[in-house]
Amino acid sequence: MAPVDTGVMTTHLHITLITETFPPEINGVANTLGRLCDGLRARGHQVELIRPRQVGDQRQAGDEQLLLCRGWPLPGYPGLQWGQASMHKLLRRWKRHRPDVLYIATEGPLGLSALRAARRLGISVVSGFHTNFQQYTQQYGLGLLSRALTHYLRWFHNRSSLTLVPSLSQRMELERRHFERVALLSRGVDSQLFQPMKRSTALREAWGLGDDDIAVIHVGRLAPEKNLGLLKRSFDTLCSAFPQRRMKLVVVGDGPQRFTLEQELPDAIFCGSQRGEALACHYASGDVFVFPSLTETFGNVVLEALASGLGVVAYDQAAAAQHIRHGHNGVLAMPGDEEAFCEAARWLLEERETLRCVRLNARQHASRQGWPSVIEQFETQLRGVCQIESTLPHVVSPR
Repeated sequence: MAPVDTGVMTTHLHITLITETFPPEINGVANTLGRLCDGLRARGHQVELIRPRQVGDQRQAGDEQLLLCRGWPLPGYPGLQWGQASMHKLLRRWKRHRPDVLYIATEGPLGLSALRAARRLGISVVSGFHTNFQQYTQQYGLGLLSRALTHYLRWFHNRSSLTLVPSLSQRMELERRHFERVALLSRGVDSQLFQPMKRSTALREAWGLGDDDIAVIHVGRLAPEKNLGLLKRSFDTLCSAFPQRRMKLVVVGDGPQRFTLEQELPDAIFCGSQRGEALACHYASGDVFVFPSLTETFGNVVLEALASGLGVVAYDQAAAAQHIRHGHNGVLAMPGDEEAFCEAARWLLEERETLRCVRLNARQHASRQGWPSVIEQFETQLRGVCQIESTLPHVVSPR
């Protein structure tokens, strides 16, 4: 007798994703959400996307799976929008076409209105903790707001059924601050796109480097919260330690601190924002990847650099803590110890064989960190929340 299919794991879900940022915008959150959205749709789920309107969105107005809301400029992030509260619009939409579960990726006015609408309608909510905004306040001279922002974020996330974080260190930090129902959802990397075979001799020659020279590369947003002052110190340390070797500092990315960095690093090569094949080519054409940030919830660029076969220097937290074994496939320093960070970078270049082995191990590790398993886990977490909520008495929240 054939087994009875209960439909528990094969039923396709109607999932609504609410976010302030999404591809083609260039940042780690947008990249992650694009991967999750595409992956869920490939598995047969209906994924509705709700986000602020961006430049060029008018031609997408007929997409039934896309709701564009009015947005306002986000201070310090040119080109990004802060979604306007749209609770009544969401209530009308979800009364007509009720989703099974929401994934709220950002905690601004749009995310808050989605949370309130979902609670009023009794819709399951999973939230994502993608950005350490409470740490950013220190970097932008708004330290007094840090406690209030932490209080708001805790209030917000504790009203969802589950909060997903990308790293174990982030999970422990939030639990220490009394966030409830926190679970891990790591990140993957496209190791076919980011790989050593994308190395370009022509690009390295344009940087003024030969095969045996060293390209010290950094990829990321050029902003105060990224601790970019350490780029100069660590590169100067390498130049002093190895005066006989030709080196170049290559900076890929853009942001409000670019002009300042260009003044401080006149000999560095600034490549601006890159994406797709061009970004992969820039990574693979480097040798050492320097990542001094202390405010990451994860740091997708660390996995991309590992997949590209670079010797990564980073602080022992977030993605680096999860994926780097010190001295084997990268080097680590205790968070905030700049002297140890520079020493780790120097050790990496002491012996050519050391760097060669570290780079081979980096590629080998990252090639096993694909997106399919992450998307499968995300699907399981969404289903789990739906199943738990379905067993509880339905209570419509008045607020």
